[in-house]
Amino acid sequence: MSTETTQIPQVQKVWRVVGSGLPAKALKLEEIPVPSDLQPGEVLVKIQAAALNPVGYKLMKMLPNWLAKRPHVAENDFAGVVVDANGTAFANGDEVFGWIPTDLQQKTSQGCLAQYARVPVDYFVKKPNNITPTEAAGITLTAATAYKGLVEIAQIEEGQSVFINGGSSSVGIFAIQIAKSKGCKVVASCSSKNTDFVKSLGADEVLDYKASPLSQQLTTNPPTPKFHVIFDCIGLTSPELYTKSAPYLAPNGIFVTVGFNVSSLKQVPGILRTAVNAFLIPAWLGGVKPKWKVFVVTNRKERLDDIRKLVQDGTVKPVVDSTYEFEDALKAFDKLMSERAVGKVVVNVV
Repeated sequence: MSTETTQIPQVQKVWRVVGSGLPAKALKLEEIPVPSDLQPGEVLVKIQAAALNPVGYKLMKMLPNWLAKRPHVAENDFAGVVVDANGTAFANGDEVFGWIPTDLQQKTSQGCLAQYARVPVDYFVKKPNNITPTEAAGITLTAATAYKGLVEIAQIEEGQSVFINGGSSSVGIFAIQIAKSKGCKVVASCSSKNTDFVKSLGADEVLDYKASPLSQQLTTNPPTPKFHVIFDCIGLTSPELYTKSAPYLAPNGIFVTVGFNVSSLKQVPGILRTAVNAFLIPAWLGGVKPKWKVFVVTNRKERLDDIRKLVQDGTVKPVVDSTYEFEDALKAFDKLMSERAVGKVVVNVV
């Protein structure tokens, strides 16, 4: 618990999404009131650090203002200090980390690129004492995505073999560590420059996705036994990883993906082909037999508690790529959009 006493101001600085487009166009540094209308079960958090996620700038570009319910404060992940516990089980001075997911953001206009935010207690947990606020800020969204995909959907078990597509991605970093914590063998993909990094996370084997298509590599040298789970952390940019998976994904295995990363219209036919193979064509007519699951992560307090335990005991360690000052948030978005970050891009608020 922090011993810091904080005088809560009436006005704060925030980065608000005020329109659609890239962050340089959609974001504006503004002064707005500090929340004072706490509802039962909410606390006021003084934000120490906020982490950026690709979903943030993608929604800025994709959604019109009326659908996104703008303006609202940007970003979802935070670490901070409770400054008004509002009668909850938390106490003023508690250091915490958590998130304000998109649905809550649109409902309350709160976000994490701010000096203060009101947050329901089910959306954060106490920060472990073995990590810094900068490290803690980048945990929730990506770790929760990895945990849901592997533990809740795929239901991984000790001794199973798991393939992580996108091992150096923000979700993949947590996915490798969570799979290893469950006693799984892990094979992961990344570019050759990140091979050592991905191995340091615990991956038993690493494939260079740039050397040749992953489906080709895995068909030429299929694992023994076949993978029980393929977890796609980057949005199924190569549908063939699923549609051609018979040689390397067990018939009773499962292919789990975080969604579809569509960067051009040329990808749409492949994505449609994947959906047709997965849902409409039976195996005896040439469809793909293993289960296929796409999901969106939502809040679950028990999941946050489990992730906190994994971080507290050192089993899972957050990785920070770079940090930026609050006034330089647009530069932080530039780094994120460059797709060269390995680990989280974090904005220090205080």
